[in-house]
Amino acid sequence: MNSIMKIGNQSFDLHRHTYVMGILNVTPDSFSDGGSYRHMDDVLRRVEEMIAEGAHVIDVGGESTRPGYTMISVEEEIDRVAPVVEQITQRFDIPVSVDTYKYKVADAVLKSGAHMINDIWGLQYVDDENQQMAQVIAKYQAVCCLMHNQSHTIYQQLIPDCIRFLKRSTDIALKHDISTDKIMLDPGIGFGKTYEQNLQVMRNLSAFHALDYPLLLGTSRKSMIGLALDLPKEERMEGTLATSVMAVMAGWHFVRVHDIKENVRAIKMTEAILYQDGENNG
Repeated sequence: MNSIMKIGNQSFDLHRHTYVMGILNVTPDSFSDGGSYRHMDDVLRRVEEMIAEGAHVIDVGGESTRPGYTMISVEEEIDRVAPVVEQITQRFDIPVSVDTYKYKVADAVLKSGAHMINDIWGLQYVDDENQQMAQVIAKYQAVCCLMHNQSHTIYQQLIPDCIRFLKRSTDIALKHDISTDKIMLDPGIGFGKTYEQNLQVMRNLSAFHALDYPLLLGTSRKSMIGLALDLPKEERMEGTLATSVMAVMAGWHFVRVHDIKENVRAIKMTEAILYQDGENNG
């Protein structure tokens, strides 16, 4: 794995540091904050806040992928996301990712200035038989985050099966000339997994280093936390912080979260404990 990952104009040192990807949903039905940022002024104001709170990457979503979500057309997703990407990249110097599994959406948003595609199907979406998502990402020399996902929760062995899926994703990427320094991986907490399986992934974060790519953890406000704490989505920040701390302790590189400031602080404190050189006897 390369020690530096470049996304847009920013270079990320992957040694002993975990970065924060901030979630910006421009959907009416996202499971967590849908409907909050649907007007451009609200969007740009929120992006400004996210940057001030310490976000390193902005991840824009135009179609909810929550359980039971309603699929929207390619045209509607482009209409929601492309203008937002264009405005953010014109006004702010921060890498912009777009959360989409549709290659036509990816093409439109990369053309609008996005730097990265966050693909919840890891280049293996069933309707993309010709692997056109990989071709689009390669055409723009964009960064991609490839996530484990499946339409059921049956596994022979959970962790090895997830790793095999992600290995197939990286093989597809490399086959289409996406360079190794433009790939990160996500085990897909909350996708194709039961509550117990999600916890098992969390207990085995270190196993994913075997893939030798930068790793992203996306747990923010998800049902795993709600079930563990018996709390609604708006009260899951502390649970999310616990998972971000575990990501740092496991040597992961990115966390994707809603609550920027709090996660930045928790990560900074954890890194100080783990990596501070010398001893403080005070």
